[in-house]
Amino acid sequence: MKFAVFSLLMNIPNAVTGETWTTQMKFQNVLNLAILAERLGYEAFGIGERHGAPFLSSSPPVILTAIAAKTKRIRLLTTVTVLSVLDPVRVAEDYATLDHLSEGRLELIIGKGNDPRHYPLFGVAEAEQWESLAERYALLKRLWNEENITWQGRYRPPLDNVTTQPRPYQQPIPVWHGSASSTFSTELAARYGEPIFSSNTFHPQAKYKALIDHYRERLAYYGHDPARAVVGAGSGGLFLANTDEEAIARYRPYYDAHRATAAAQHNRSPFKDLEDNIANGPILVGSPERVIEKILSYHKAYGHQVLSINVDGLPVAEQKEQLERFAAEVAPVLRKEIRSGVWDGARPLLRA
Repeated sequence: MKFAVFSLLMNIPNAVTGETWTTQMKFQNVLNLAILAERLGYEAFGIGERHGAPFLSSSPPVILTAIAAKTKRIRLLTTVTVLSVLDPVRVAEDYATLDHLSEGRLELIIGKGNDPRHYPLFGVAEAEQWESLAERYALLKRLWNEENITWQGRYRPPLDNVTTQPRPYQQPIPVWHGSASSTFSTELAARYGEPIFSSNTFHPQAKYKALIDHYRERLAYYGHDPARAVVGAGSGGLFLANTDEEAIARYRPYYDAHRATAAAQHNRSPFKDLEDNIANGPILVGSPERVIEKILSYHKAYGHQVLSINVDGLPVAEQKEQLERFAAEVAPVLRKEIRSGVWDGARPLLRA
């Protein structure tokens, strides 16, 4: 199994001390996290896209470019690029530029996002999100793969003999499809024979497993080998300690603080408290042995080759502690237990 650290740059007061971070402090923090993740051997670092408090991640290509300048090896992911509201020409230009500046370490995860606040900001009706996503992605693929494009659609002005610049460094830039709530995303991924990344954050395993199963079924329908499907999955929060009891006690204030935000409440997670989430949801809280056991049980259901973790909302010292403990005590066991060819060699294995 391979591992990624994801961040939405959530900036809320420290749940224990009440300490607040300035925006500048939070940006410096995420740069330091990426440097640490690379040093600890994580394969990828991802920045999500949100357009409202408490998140500061409205410009993933800018943040990832800063990270690219401070790292050498780690893959750079968008988690997700909210393509349903973005201009594909702007996306093609921005991310091709980042692809060059990172020397080919970029991978996009596209999706419609799970925060409805971005629709009025960009003039897209929420009811049109799936049609918008499909149209914009078809155009983005053409912009990266073709030159002198003439195009007409519903969600942006027509194009006449257009070639975007710069051309991508990678041929092609790898694209994953974010999967959280609808078979539309898994259908789109299967049609193109591209990998999916399951949110696996707010709901019980069965919901996400049904979407992953649908993806594999539709891969076969479109003539791709489902046995070669590439799947990533999230994991909610992370907190490791010597015992389950210690992990629960230390993590509870941070869990409750995040759960109280409007953004978290929008997702309507069914778990009544932290213990319920630990028992019936994807959150990784407990001893290293307990967390390994849980990840293996989820892998049995999903068959995923990449796992993402996040430490948003924790103080700096505990962010560092969690990334270090996971890298030393959890990741080596899972790398041995679960084979993953993703990101091996000069080119990532992504095509299903």
